[in-house]
Amino acid sequence: MKILALETSTEYCSVALWHDGAVSERCELVGQKHSEMLLAMLDVLLQDSGFGIQDMDGIAFGKGPGSFTGVRIACGVAQGLALGANLEVAGVCTLEALAQASGREKVIAALDARMGEIYLAAYEKYEGTWVAVIAPCLCKAEDAPQVTGAAWHGAGSGFAVNGAALQARYGEQLGSMDAQAVPQAGAVAQLAAIEFAKGNAVDAAQALPLYLRDKVALKTSER
Repeated sequence: MKILALETSTEYCSVALWHDGAVSERCELVGQKHSEMLLAMLDVLLQDSGFGIQDMDGIAFGKGPGSFTGVRIACGVAQGLALGANLEVAGVCTLEALAQASGREKVIAALDARMGEIYLAAYEKYEGTWVAVIAPCLCKAEDAPQVTGAAWHGAGSGFAVNGAALQARYGEQLGSMDAQAVPQAGAVAQLAAIEFAKGNAVDAAQALPLYLRDKVALKTSER
């Protein structure tokens, strides 16, 4: 099976190809230039692999939460590619992708949501499958949902921006942390492969982002 994956929910842009368990990936820090860089990166990835879109069995994308514009770009491009090649798609939560890439068994994943808030979820791996202990949510770091047990690994930009508040919230339950971790297409592809194998992929027209927030900026009076 061959799955092409896209991830543009942060200032990084990444693409990956999952081919029967092997993953090749390209990732670049692009700021807000995802729309300019994404297709060019996909072209290079496919040229290097020797495959074309028509050789894929499905398209995956990081569905969010994350940058409002970035999440829409990944979803839109995935839909366009899938419709053109008559493929199904699978959206993968960016917080679960953080957990997948961490190499840990218990992960609190948090991304900076700006406006004084974070996107947060907690995952624990059981028999090779991630289980959401805390479902993806939008919250203030000091109000983050509690977890039970110890040896949790913190991952993502939420810990870079709100590290003190999250450390105060979870205390000794946090055994390690990687505040520089970002969702990447390689992890998205790995998780999507499981969904495709289970028959959980959908028609491209049904692909939807995961926003968690309707409001994307503060009013002048709120700043």
